[in-house]
Amino acid sequence: MTDETSSNKSLKRQLGVFDATMLGLGSIVGTGAFVSLAIATGITGPSVILATVLAGLLAFCNALSSAQLAASHPVSGGTYEYGYRYLNPTIGFGAGWMFLCAKSASAATAALGFAGYLLTAFGKDDQWLVSVALITIAAITLIVLGGIRRSNRVNLFIVSVTLFTLAAFVISGFSQATELQEQHLDPFFSNSENSIKTLLYATALMFVAYTGYGRIATLGEEVLEPRRTIPRAIISTLLVTIVMYTAVAFVAVSTVGATSFAQSIEQTSAPLQFVAKQLDKPTLVWIITIGAMTAMLGVLLNLVLGLSRVLLAMGRRGDMPAATARINKDETTPYVAVVVMGLVIAGLACIGDMKQTWELSAFTVLVYYATTNLCALRLAPDDQLHSRLFSWIGFLACLGLSCFLDWNTIMIGVSVLFIGLIWQALYSKR
Repeated sequence: MTDETSSNKSLKRQLGVFDATMLGLGSIVGTGAFVSLAIATGITGPSVILATVLAGLLAFCNALSSAQLAASHPVSGGTYEYGYRYLNPTIGFGAGWMFLCAKSASAATAALGFAGYLLTAFGKDDQWLVSVALITIAAITLIVLGGIRRSNRVNLFIVSVTLFTLAAFVISGFSQATELQEQHLDPFFSNSENSIKTLLYATALMFVAYTGYGRIATLGEEVLEPRRTIPRAIISTLLVTIVMYTAVAFVAVSTVGATSFAQSIEQTSAPLQFVAKQLDKPTLVWIITIGAMTAMLGVLLNLVLGLSRVLLAMGRRGDMPAATARINKDETTPYVAVVVMGLVIAGLACIGDMKQTWELSAFTVLVYYATTNLCALRLAPDDQLHSRLFSWIGFLACLGLSCFLDWNTIMIGVSVLFIGLIWQALYSKR
């Protein structure tokens, strides 16, 4: 098979509404509930509950933009392809590059989160954190190489366990949380002088926890009846996640207090497990441990899927080496792109700092979805499935929230974008 032949092939359409929704849930429900809630709580205190809701509403606006773009143009690549079609090649490339960087960092965070919960469960310290994460990345990469059907079966099992776990956590802790909420949620804004700034900072970080719905759009080339399937799957995924994340945030913070919950991630790398122990329910501790591990695996699995499809699209357009556009003979897997992304994620996991990788992904994801909304504003009237107001809100909110992140993070993010544009300029000349 020649490179040209394999590069021009399209991936088979195999995913219905239920499959796409479960892939979306697998992409979202993971690091957000089990890791980033504690990180955001350390920034804004009890008001992390409000930050979770605000981030969900922003994500909903962005989801409507993603849904109508993906329904109109169901191809692999997501906003990378939309940027090329509706804006210009530089913006399209920038969106794709930022997605690769942001979601690679998120994937590394998921792998580290899985390793943290696993080591905590067996009473091991974090000196093995990176090693376990690398083994996990290798295993997930092999699963994704097996194709979308195999990946979807694994994802279905993972998501089912994860949702059951979070439901058990909320139900088990809700009674105690309501009893202690007055003690632990007052004052609601822990930093009165900079309460708005810290709230928006935390909202920006929590926004990343919702953005897995975009994986449905990224996999648009593999979805059946995309104009019907993609919008339904994206909206269903997001509504379930908003309710779940808000309930988990309320129970966690109300039960142990914002300070203890925030500090738990520095001590154990497993914040929800820490809360479960305070509830004095040993069985729940093990349920949370198992659910956390499956959640991290689900996020990692879906990120490798999404990242490889964006790299596939960039290879097709010549923004990345042509080899990354190769598809196997069954037309189910861009195998070179999958392997490349597995190696990139493994490299980022070697940093071993979940907070640092998560904050970097926050800036790049906000820029990416600002571009998504801008593309949605350029859709023809016949392709507009929702009011343009949602796209304007999403666009302005993404740009605004990015300004509330740490300036060092912003500068690193801008540097990453600049490096990408240099790559594009040099590679296009070559």
